[in-house]
Amino acid sequence: MNNKIKVAVLGCTGYTGLELIYLLSNHSDVLINFLGSSSNKGKKISSFDKRLKNIKFPKINNINEINYIDYNVVFLALPHNISQNIIKDNFNKSIFIDLSADFRLDNQKIYEKNYNNKHLCPKYLKNFTYGLAEINHSKIKKSKHIAVPGCYPTSILIPLIPLLKKNIIKSSNLIIDSKSGYSGAGKNFDMKNIFKDDQINFYNYNTNKHRHMCEIKQELEKVTKSNLNFSFNPHILPIYRGIMSTMYCDLNKKMKKKDIIEFLKDYYKQNIFIKILDDKDRGDFFNVQNTNNCLIKVFENYDNNKIILISLIDNLIKGAAGQAIQCMNLIFDINEIKGLKFKKSA
Repeated sequence: MNNKIKVAVLGCTGYTGLELIYLLSNHSDVLINFLGSSSNKGKKISSFDKRLKNIKFPKINNINEINYIDYNVVFLALPHNISQNIIKDNFNKSIFIDLSADFRLDNQKIYEKNYNNKHLCPKYLKNFTYGLAEINHSKIKKSKHIAVPGCYPTSILIPLIPLLKKNIIKSSNLIIDSKSGYSGAGKNFDMKNIFKDDQINFYNYNTNKHRHMCEIKQELEKVTKSNLNFSFNPHILPIYRGIMSTMYCDLNKKMKKKDIIEFLKDYYKQNIFIKILDDKDRGDFFNVQNTNNCLIKVFENYDNNKIILISLIDNLIKGAAGQAIQCMNLIFDINEIKGLKFKKSA
């Protein structure tokens, strides 16, 4: 590109904001012109992340000091309820890529029930495209505003949508068990929950009550006409980054594992970040952390009427910042992998 994309990142000192800045700093078509925070005005961003120490960035300003029309893209790495306040008064001033939950749900009432606050600009919900890049590729390319999916939904929807769409698996009795690194819980997470003295912990939370359930339900119901029924049990692991989702699915008809693998490989053959693993390939956190990839592995069940799917992503990249940049690349007709094909960081 002759003219670089002028970018602002609001919520720059959170886990997702820092990941965005790191990835964008390696994107040759991007110029980061504004960093915004509600509580760290005047500080250097390098003091929050050692990876940013040798790169020149603007000093952090208050998020209210931005003039939105000066930027081609504004990334909102903010908690829910804050993004909608910004969009309400500035909708037409820039391209907004929102990483909160404020514009992911199509239904205002479902949002308000799950997030316990009134939506201030429901009229704009229809103007945000759900940014699941591999599924909504063509819609994203035509969009001005993106709602980046949640990390758990990303790991779950990528493997399930093709199988439900093709009627390979049943939409009833889906069992989803997900495990996330603690960065998925945000910077306010109490580390004593998982590290105490020389001991480490691991636990489930919000079983069948997690806020991401309505998002998962919304997107799966778009591809299946059958009644959707699923259980969802999320966990926090004593690791920093990564999500592993295990899905137990009933088959609509007996189908060999190798044929399901070939179907998924063919479905995602144009998508460089989706890796369908073979038997010899190991699916673990080491193989997905610090990448924008989604790794999927298929296992047979002993009675041949079920399959087990394992899906792995890095919650901070494919589940947040990386997918946001992927959407930006699509909007600006840039190679989809730009800024996302990089060496693993320490």
